[in-house]
Order: sequence, then structure tokens, then C-alpha cells
Amino acid sequence: MEFDYDNLDRLRQHHPAWRLLRSDHAPLIASFLHRAFIAPNQRVLAESGLAEALEDELFALRERLGPGAFPRAALDYLNDWAGAERGWLRKFYRHDSDEPQFDLTPAAEKAIAWLVSLTERSFVGTESRLLTLFELLRQMCEGTETEPQARAAELRRRRDAIDAEIERARSGDLPLLDDTALKDRFQQFMQMARELLADFREVEQNFRSLDRRMRERITLWEGSKGELVEDIMTERDAIGDSDQGRSFRAFWDFLMSSARQEELTRLLERVLDLPPVAEMSPDARTRRVHYDWLEAGEHTQRTVALLSQQLRRFLDDRAWLENRRIMDLLHGIEAKALALRDTPPAGTFMHQAGTAADIRLPMERPLYRPPVKPLIADIELESGDGGLDVAALFSQVVVDRSKLERQVRRALQDRSQVTLQEVCELHPLEQGLAELVAYLQLAGDGFVATVDETAVESVSWRGAGADDAPVLRRARVPRVIFVR
Repeated sequence: MEFDYDNLDRLRQHHPAWRLLRSDHAPLIASFLHRAFIAPNQRVLAESGLAEALEDELFALRERLGPGAFPRAALDYLNDWAGAERGWLRKFYRHDSDEPQFDLTPAAEKAIAWLVSLTERSFVGTESRLLTLFELLRQMCEGTETEPQARAAELRRRRDAIDAEIERARSGDLPLLDDTALKDRFQQFMQMARELLADFREVEQNFRSLDRRMRERITLWEGSKGELVEDIMTERDAIGDSDQGRSFRAFWDFLMSSARQEELTRLLERVLDLPPVAEMSPDARTRRVHYDWLEAGEHTQRTVALLSQQLRRFLDDRAWLENRRIMDLLHGIEAKALALRDTPPAGTFMHQAGTAADIRLPMERPLYRPPVKPLIADIELESGDGGLDVAALFSQVVVDRSKLERQVRRALQDRSQVTLQEVCELHPLEQGLAELVAYLQLAGDGFVATVDETAVESVSWRGAGADDAPVLRRARVPRVIFVR
């Protein structure tokens, strides 16, 4: 979009963020939404809790500004902010609740972030941002270098620098960051962390817009199912293959790694315990900011899942309508046949050709086989004393699903998610592949689970070989994540 008068005037009249800044109640709206959604990183709030919080805010303002300030009820304000003319809140219903839910829109979050940037900061760091810029430039240059010799020379230079730094560390020369450098880098980290959480709402909004367009198209569609499915999947692939879609997928794959999560937790705890960082009084939720990223990503993934659910519902409804039409045609034919049963038409009224030719090739005929005459010996059968192995009659495998459910719930008591591989490491498989299949069934029926097709995990168990010798068996399955 060009940054000219006409486009800016159009934004001033229609963009929700600009309308929020022009609103007479902008201080109330921005401060309340920031405290309710952005500060605690709250994605969704129920109508009752949000209206109660706003009512307390309005009561405090009326006590200070007079009873005539903000005369409307809190719920009226919330519904007005969620209207199409405002677009600052999104009002919707969850599938498991009949109470309205509210979420902040990306436009309102951008306006609030701009207002936050206007406040005076006690410390403005520039060194960390300069280092970040240099690091980004270096990654882009190295990532696009096609000459092997140049790439190898750069790697050798970095190796020599690391070797020199190792030698200085061995000799006791340990350059440490001072308090100013630590505050600078931590402030840069917090700013990027907040911006990353804000980006999730915009990505989710893009997928939600695609879902809305798809519902409208399904409602007005009059063509064949194949054409609609192809049209929808093409648009879905276009979003997934876009720069934004590929970046989100790479971020999600990085964050879903349990090793990365443990590393982030360890680094955050170490940094937050540093005295210069503790003097800045960081938010308590900073220790679990990576879990906030994970929760925000799950919201986006659930929005993407709505596309598949809506498409499945359309195909099921269309199949039901087609089956009903076929049954109506069959019932019509039967009714007409019964009406003509007593008064059949005279003469030949229909010719029906053979449906298929009866062709028998010579080579398809079997050759003659003389019958086998069994020879029956006239002997008396005697009962023997030979032992019979009846172990096969009792070697049935029964998997206790309730026991597996208890093991998964026990693993989720102290964490928000756990992978199938981690569950099998805590509770090794006792019944082999049958028990592994039962875990996969629980992921689809008994728990809220996510399947990451791009990552493959290995699950092993002890079994018996052909000669009853113990062997180690291993299965490779997609990463299954149980969510609490």
C-alpha cells in the first residue's frame, strides 16, 4: 500500500486501530484492554469475568470523575467494542460452552502497542539491537553464499576465533557483561517476546478470515464437490506456503522440541536470577514466556483445524443429500411399478440388451486332473501318550486401557503436555505393539492430543525372538503430544 493521502484517509475512516485512537473513550478502552489481555497474556476471557472487571473499572472512574462519567453498563460497552463498527474485540462461542467469549483483535493490539511506545522509558538500550542487526546480516550473507571455498573460509575464521576465546578462558581471561549491557539485552529480549505474542493474534486472524471466506463460499456453492474442495485446498496451501505460513511452521517445529523447551527454561531461570536483571523487576510470567508462546501457537493450530472440520461437515452434508436424492428416485420407481402391476402395458415396451458378454477363453479352462483315490489301511487306532502344547490357547493379549489412561494422566500432573515417547520411557511397554496401538487410540479418543507429522520418534520395547531369546524391538511413529 502506498503511503499517500487517499490511502491514509481510507485507513483513518475504516481501520479499527485508527478508530480506537480517535475514540472519546480511548484512555478507558486502551488501559482496560491492556490490563485484561496484553499484560497477563490472556487469549480468551469469558463474558461474565470480563464484564465484572470492567464494571469495577467503571465504578472506580465514576467515584473519581463523577457519576455522569461512563453512564452505560459494562456489558453494553463490551458489546459495542465487539461490534462491526468498532472491531476492537472478537465475540464468539466455544464449542464446549454456551457463554460468550471475548478476545482482543490484532488491530486493537497494534493501537495499544503504539500507545505503550509513547510512554517514557527509564532506560533505552541500543547496543543489543545493533548486535542483533549485525547477526541478522551475517546469517543472511552466510545463508545465501553458494561458493564452497568462501563458506569454508568463513567457518575457519569463526573456528579460529572460538579457539582463541577458549585459550583466553583457560588462562583466566573471562570478559563479562556489565550491568548496563545485561539490562540492554534483557530489555531487547522482553520487547521481542511481547511482539512475538502479538504476531500470533495476527496469524490466527488470517486463518480465521480464510475460514470465514470458506464458510461463505460453501453456503453459496452450486457446483460439484471436487471443484469446491480443490478451490479451498488451493487457497489453504497458498497461505501455508506463504512467507508467513512457512515462518510460523518453522517456529512451531522449533518450539515443539522438548529439548528446546528445557533449554529455554534453564536459560530464563539463569538470566532472571542475575542481580542487574532482578533490579528491573521483570514480570513473574517471564519465567514461562515460552509456554505462553506454545499456548498461543495452539490457539492458531486450533483455528487451522476448523478449516478441516468445516470441509468435512460440508462433504458429509452433501453426501447425505445425494443419498437422500437417490432414495427418493428409487421410491418413485417402486411406486410407479406398483401402480402398473395390475395393468401392464400391451406388447413389447422395452428392449434390454445383455449387460456383459459371456466370454470364455480356451486357456482359462483348467486341465484335466485325475481324481485321487485314498488308500485306507485296515488298522486299529490306539491312543498315544504324547504331550500336547496347549500354551497357544492361553497366549491371548489383553491391553488394559484404563491403566494406560492413568499413566498418561499421571505424567500430565506436573506438566502441560507430554509426548508418547516420554510416556513410554516412564512406563515401558509390557505388551509390545498392542500396547503402543492402544496409546495411539487414546490420543484420538480419550485425550486432547496433537500429532506432529513432520517429527518422527522412536519407541522401543523388549520382546521374545523365534528361539525365545530376548530381543529389542523398535517402532517409528509420528510425534504424538498429549495436552492437559
